[in-house]
Amino acid sequence: MAQDNKIYITGHRNPHADSVAAAIAYAAYKKEQGFDAIPCVLGKINKESRYLLKRFGFEEPMLLETAQVRLDEVDLDSPCAITPENTIFETVHLMEQEKREGFAVVDKENKVIGWVSKTDLAKIALSDTSYSHAMLRETSTEDIARTIGGRILYSDEKRHLNGKVSILTMTNKDNLEDYDVADRIVITGGNKKAQKILIEKGAGMLIIIWEERVDDSVLKLAEENHCVIISSGYGAMNTSRYLYFAPQVSMIMTTKPMKFFVHELAEDAGKKMARTQFRSFPVVDEQEHLVGYLMRHHILNYNDKQLILVDHNEFSQSVKGIEKARVLEVIDHHRVTDFSTSRPVSFRNEIVGSTCTIIATIFRENQVPIEENLAGLMLGGLLSDTMNLQTPTTTDKDRHTANILAALAGLDLDEFTEELFSVTEDEGESLEELMNRDIIFEDVMGVRLMITKVNVPQVEPYRDRADEMQQALDVLTRNKNADMGILSITSALENRSILFAAGDKANWLFEAYPDTQGEQHSVHEGLVSRKMQILPKLSTVINKYA
Repeated sequence: MAQDNKIYITGHRNPHADSVAAAIAYAAYKKEQGFDAIPCVLGKINKESRYLLKRFGFEEPMLLETAQVRLDEVDLDSPCAITPENTIFETVHLMEQEKREGFAVVDKENKVIGWVSKTDLAKIALSDTSYSHAMLRETSTEDIARTIGGRILYSDEKRHLNGKVSILTMTNKDNLEDYDVADRIVITGGNKKAQKILIEKGAGMLIIIWEERVDDSVLKLAEENHCVIISSGYGAMNTSRYLYFAPQVSMIMTTKPMKFFVHELAEDAGKKMARTQFRSFPVVDEQEHLVGYLMRHHILNYNDKQLILVDHNEFSQSVKGIEKARVLEVIDHHRVTDFSTSRPVSFRNEIVGSTCTIIATIFRENQVPIEENLAGLMLGGLLSDTMNLQTPTTTDKDRHTANILAALAGLDLDEFTEELFSVTEDEGESLEELMNRDIIFEDVMGVRLMITKVNVPQVEPYRDRADEMQQALDVLTRNKNADMGILSITSALENRSILFAAGDKANWLFEAYPDTQGEQHSVHEGLVSRKMQILPKLSTVINKYA
């Protein structure tokens, strides 16, 4: 459960193939160095990424919902617990044994239903005697016998107890007449005549000390008067002390204890704890099963999550709560923007078309072998991000690395490229799902741009669905509160795109990328990149009017 040594390696909030493959590959590299590295994603992965994972035999990375430490990542105290049927006596001993201030009370399914603390136990000694009498009256004969280390000599379903206790061990039979023992628990000695008198006077239970058996005549009289008889394993003093601890904890437990769920943030839990006088709290899972105990020292001593960012460096594109985490490294090929840390980090930013290119280089620089399936996964990420090595950001290093990875994976580069970009078919997906796969937002001169891209094998069929595409883009643009929405239907295999625009300023896109005369949504040859092609030309137009 503790996460002190874990390193979470994550891409950005739009987990496309390069981002996913980079996280998995760099986690594999760090594991080779002896680190407990965990690849992560920050959202739902796209069809292309799912295909690559399945194709090369990788599990989908864990979903990292926050960079802040959650309680399931804190080294909690062990989930030792008690049941409602445990006696107070057993609970006291367990508290001493485990050195705990309190225990969760759990049912048969290990769900927390109550809490017992030392404060609750103190009530037995400090509260009015009527409190203890009421509990003893309801305590079973078996629990009493077990608590005093005794043996039941006679039990009766019609027993009559008021919960009061008398100790009459040194009194002879002649002056027993002076005592009111009706319905009481009476601790007494082995005098047969005294035992009979106590039974005849209406005692509800006799606890015999220093004797392991009683005379048959006493047992017969006890049966006639419904008087329980127990032989104690202790002397009078300890018997009387322990007797009051025989009730079950269900009689004293708090039934609505303060508890925390594993998904809660440690920081938030600490704030809640600071407002209470208690020092220990149960932590439960979503079904309220006990998983451990949270103590104040846990909140004071937990370590921040350790992160490595791949394929991004902008905190606005990273995991929620990243400012609360410790960033160890960044490996990226994008611009450097709002990146700031309180400690030094290892920062590697290269002018290449894919993060997988950089990570493959790191493997080779350090002479760490790349397994065949990992090489295939990284190749898929590289080809995806460079749109089949055709984006303006593609470099000779990307091309060289692609050939190396293809050789390591035993793949024909051309055949694998066609295979990869054929899985972008939209079969079974709605237009809304397609358009939400890969969205970027940019602010240009105060104009909020939304640019979404759908990768397809061929662009021409989508021109026939122009009205349908336009309606879907209009809705998406409104829902995303964008001033202009742009949809790029792109084929890496054909190295071209068609464009759609929505919003009040939609005509600005077609000034940057005009349609062929007499056409709508013309095919733009060589257009595959939003950031390197669409955005620069569109920004020039926006600067004219904004």
